[in-house]
Amino acid sequence: MEITNNKRQFQYEIALPDGEIAFLEYRWLKGNMVLMRTLVPASARKQGMGAALVKLALDHARSHSLKVVVYCAFATRFIAQHPEYSDLVA
Repeated sequence: MEITNNKRQFQYEIALPDGEIAFLEYRWLKGNMVLMRTLVPASARKQGMGAALVKLALDHARSHSLKVVVYCAFATRFIAQHPEYSDLVA
């Protein structure tokens, strides 16, 4: 599964075969990466796309020494299930 960073739309995206897009929307606030929301179309759920999007965003934050502010409920659950990312939360 290929994830691209659409910097114009401020989101990480996975293009689906039917033309829809799974995405994680982010913003920037005072030097922090803000995870706004994750959306995976119903037809593509339960395939790990949401987790892959959040993991990529968190790995990006870590590799750039950023903290994250999490508004996204899915990302909050992901971090709770993967405590190795909890140090990134601002």
